Amino acid sequence: MKKINKKGELHPKNPHKGRYNFKLLVKNLPELKIYLKKNPRGEETIDFSDNRGVILLNKALLKTYYNIENWDIPKGFLCPPIPGRADYVHYIAELLGGKKKGVKVLDIGTGANCIYPIIGSQSYNWDFVASEIDPKSIENAKKIVDSNKVLKNKITLKLQKNRENIFEGIIEKNDKFDLTMCNPPFHASLEDALKANKRKVNNLNKENKKVKKGLNFGGQKAELWCPGGERLFLKKMAEESLRFSSQITWFTSLISNKDNIKPTQKLLYKLGAKDIKILEMSQGQKISRILAWTFKTES
Repeated sequence: MKKINKKGELHPKNPHKGRYNFKLLVKNLPELKIYLKKNPRGEETIDFSDNRGVILLNKALLKTYYNIENWDIPKGFLCPPIPGRADYVHYIAELLGGKKKGVKVLDIGTGANCIYPIIGSQSYNWDFVASEIDPKSIENAKKIVDSNKVLKNKITLKLQKNRENIFEGIIEKNDKFDLTMCNPPFHASLEDALKANKRKVNNLNKENKKVKKGLNFGGQKAELWCPGGERLFLKKMAEESLRFSSQITWFTSLISNKDNIKPTQKLLYKLGAKDIKILEMSQGQKISRILAWTFKTES
């Protein structure tokens, strides 16, 4: 797919390009102000290893750009970086080929934050079904939806009761979806997740090397790791997607480890995928990839 942005830049439609407008964010959420600090260049920022500061930044962004008045997550749950999450939404929107009305999207593993349905519904007016295996996450996501008028009738939440299934048990017989999206657990164990977090916090605190305990962006088991890690999850998703190929136009998933792309591609072609795309996103030095596939041929 032809690149549409320069290296290191967010999608052209992403409202979070450039530095955060902290003046505007604090105006909309005054409690964020006490978490502001100056970086070495004298610019306003926050301590991104401070979980409370990151949550308040998200609340301010959601209020400012997505009309969300009430949003919060339980202690210890994943607090997602909104610019990167918005990029995923804007990139997969291009797969629709201009379709704007009546778009229905399935978000696999929506988490307690419900972030993809929020961004997708407010940016493109998409309707969402959002699944999750954790009852506490579903409970909090429902609280978010119910307490924001702009989300009502746009997001349906479903609990996945069988941890071995991804689509089965969520997609009903007469359902049709234009897109599915997913941010898979990328670690194979809790130990791996904790090691990765320690490296992340070290990078965020190079000056004082002070590493905070726990996960600086939060995260429960289902959000951060699963047996077999990302590769096995993608394998299961690919195999199960074939059974729902007549009900879904585009399946998509974020891929954290680029080494998982080729084996998943190979499996998808073996399963009969008609088209496979790799959409590359970049934010600063970080590069993320979306794997998208369909079993349908263009009519």
